[in-house]
Amino acid sequence: MMKRQFIPFSEAKKYKAIIVDSAHPNGFILSHWRGVPTPAEARDDTSAAIVLNALRLNLPGLELPYVTANHFDIDGFVGVWSLLNPEKALENEELLRQMALIGDFRELDLNHPLAGEALKLVCWINAREREMFYAPFAADEMEEAEVKLCQNKFAYFLREFGRVLQDPDWEKPVWEEEVADVLLGYRDTYKPDTKLERHPDIGLIIVQTHRPLHYYALFSRTIGFDIVLSCYDDNRYELEYKYTTWVDIASRPTLPRIALDPLAQQLNELEQSGRTWTCDSITETGPLLRLEGGELSRMETFDNPDKREIFSSSIPVGELKQTILDYFKTAYAGIQPKRYWTWEEVKELNRRYKQV
Repeated sequence: MMKRQFIPFSEAKKYKAIIVDSAHPNGFILSHWRGVPTPAEARDDTSAAIVLNALRLNLPGLELPYVTANHFDIDGFVGVWSLLNPEKALENEELLRQMALIGDFRELDLNHPLAGEALKLVCWINAREREMFYAPFAADEMEEAEVKLCQNKFAYFLREFGRVLQDPDWEKPVWEEEVADVLLGYRDTYKPDTKLERHPDIGLIIVQTHRPLHYYALFSRTIGFDIVLSCYDDNRYELEYKYTTWVDIASRPTLPRIALDPLAQQLNELEQSGRTWTCDSITETGPLLRLEGGELSRMETFDNPDKREIFSSSIPVGELKQTILDYFKTAYAGIQPKRYWTWEEVKELNRRYKQV
């Protein structure tokens, strides 16, 4: 197999490259981003899986000598590393696929035989990324943009990952704290006092548990759903669209995102705590609806729920759940799930919904 080279995203203007988990007109795109021209035969849920499919199929376009991405995250990194190390990637294909699912969709399924090893590798990357560089989305508050700053992350992890992949336990002191946190939360989600309510007709799952958890634990019970309402003790709530509805996933149809602003307005009419319900735009990667959400940076929004303060609401849990269910059932009336929504279709549906 040919030898490829990682280049900064800015150089894709000069050199035609394989574009991973990103979009650029001068390249062969292997990405799950919505609306990009990824080859149909390689489509999958994560960008890393798309890369692995392309390698296994030996698709035309893989002869390009350069590889790039415009940001660093686990899914994109796994895709880039796989293109630079294709033989090792295909030897470890299922493990790498699990890493991408955990890292990008935060969906940990410990019933999968390789999920435990994948979790160690993901948490190793998380820990080293924060310790040696900066947290995801922290570049928003820096002078230089992520597209430039991420080059240093790629240089380090492309050099070190193969060693850790060989035996993650060599780096146990780095990943063990986060892994332990995830596994404790995972156990909590299977306790009898954690209640799940599934509403597949609107893609919503309600997770009612005592305390905020690490995302990998919380979302472990949400596979196949795209909206998560988390209800914690003391009337603390967060509602979130998962990243699964920002990208094009191939495994199942989805419903489009519906703006959360009218729902926030309804909740504010009920709220008596003195705090305000706010929400992110539906074009954010994982829009949140919560009390005082506007005070969070994108970095804090991306961080795990157990790392941010979640305020108590005056709205009883039963009333809040019913208000949210009524909102989405009304919004999605007459809309059928499908694959590969375009952003224009999503925006048009929201324009029509707001006029009703």
